[in-house]
Amino acid sequence: MQDGRRPAGRNQGLFQMSLSIPPCQQPRRFRLAPLVKFQRPASTRHCPPPLIKSSQPKTSQTMSARALRLAAAMLLLLAAVAVAAAPAAEAARSMLAGGWGPIKDVSDPHIQELGGWAVSEHVKMANDGLRFGGVTRGEQQVVSGMNYKLVIDATGADGTVAAYGALVYEQSWTNTRELVSFAPAN
Repeated sequence: MQDGRRPAGRNQGLFQMSLSIPPCQQPRRFRLAPLVKFQRPASTRHCPPPLIKSSQPKTSQTMSARALRLAAAMLLLLAAVAVAAAPAAEAARSMLAGGWGPIKDVSDPHIQELGGWAVSEHVKMANDGLRFGGVTRGEQQVVSGMNYKLVIDATGADGTVAAYGALVYEQSWTNTRELVSFAPAN
């Protein structure tokens, strides 16, 4: 060994250095043992803080307060949705498919025109000379189109005014109208 060098035959071309590595950064050797917990070395002066925070709550009191606030917020949200949906549900009940609901405005020109059409169709079949007076009340039902139960005032050939009940089916997108029934109202 001349000049403080290594012998030429051994580990030729390799240098050996000694570094000071903090304990937390040194390579760790793991053993497979059940329930072994890793403990940080006592000297962590040069070690960075852990990247993963503990998922355990700080105290059970903190967790229960969070859970209580979350439950209160969800209950408040549920109550707000229920209050907002109540008027829509009320309106939808009267117009559900298959359910009869009152016609709110019988003076609507379309409803009056349906009543006049029902009287004219009845006159074509019965030839009794009835003249349309007006629709006084009615109900409607949503089907694949609309069913209308109309109470119609009509004047007979002898000049007497009487109430008649008419059931009219209408499907506007196919321009279909059908007088299902027409009879004196009870």
